[in-house]
Amino acid sequence: MPWHSEQARNKRRSRDDDFIRGSKKEKYDWNARQASSAGETRQEARFLHHDSDTGLGLCGWILVITSLFFTVLTFPISIWMCIKIIKEYERAIIFRLGRILKGGAKGPGLFFVLPCTDSFIKVDMRTISFDIPPQEILTKDSVTVNVDGVVYYRVQNATLAVANITNADSATRLLAQTTLRNVLGTKNLSQILSDREEIAHSMQATLDEATDDWGIKVERVEIKDVKLPVQLQRAMAAEAEAAREARAKVIAAEGEMNASRALKEASMVITESPAALQLRYLQTLTTIAAEKNSTIVFPLPINMLQGIIGADR
Repeated sequence: MPWHSEQARNKRRSRDDDFIRGSKKEKYDWNARQASSAGETRQEARFLHHDSDTGLGLCGWILVITSLFFTVLTFPISIWMCIKIIKEYERAIIFRLGRILKGGAKGPGLFFVLPCTDSFIKVDMRTISFDIPPQEILTKDSVTVNVDGVVYYRVQNATLAVANITNADSATRLLAQTTLRNVLGTKNLSQILSDREEIAHSMQATLDEATDDWGIKVERVEIKDVKLPVQLQRAMAAEAEAAREARAKVIAAEGEMNASRALKEASMVITESPAALQLRYLQTLTTIAAEKNSTIVFPLPINMLQGIIGADR
């Protein structure tokens, strides 16, 4: 009896341990999902956490309170200086005494700023496109080509686009030029001419990864034109023309061979039936007469001529 009670206690303890381990695993999975969903704003949260740790300080709060006091004191007039409006496709990054406010970007619509202590920067969230200037690139097989393209991107995180880089648009343009040169420098001329879609996807992935810290999302990259040197164009045209002429000669030779085989079979049929040759003569005369010729050449069989000559003798 004591042995059975001890075994039952062990089973209950084992079930409790499994339940605790399962609860811990579910809690870990939930935390992992939360961390994954917040991955896009991790760097923005770092800025805001830094602000919450340090704060504005005593002097900063005194200035903010003073500004708020004068705003309330001059309320009918100051309201026009405190309320700002931004459009649907814009976001505003508010700086209070040089620090980004909690909550990140504001908008669209109305938002409130304090005069003298607050300033804000507007960020356009629409998709922007720009042309990559023609780049003179030396391919892997030592051929010089001029390649240009177009890039479509948008600001995904307005806070990072303002706080992490001076000019996101200019930096993205310069990075697109260098990426185009680096990617095409590892390709042969035939690959550049045939695998444009693969090259565009490779450039998009490279640009998107490089601009992630700037809050930029590269949506699409396209190769517009590949310009070859004039001498290379002539050489390729001559090569293509020679290949076409060679194919034409092969096709003509095959046609002659098939025609000779058909003539051989026709001659064998005519040899078996001498009257078939006379019918062929008549068919030829019909064809010549249909073309409205004034002179008709009538072929006579040699056997008939030999019979006439023999009779005269």
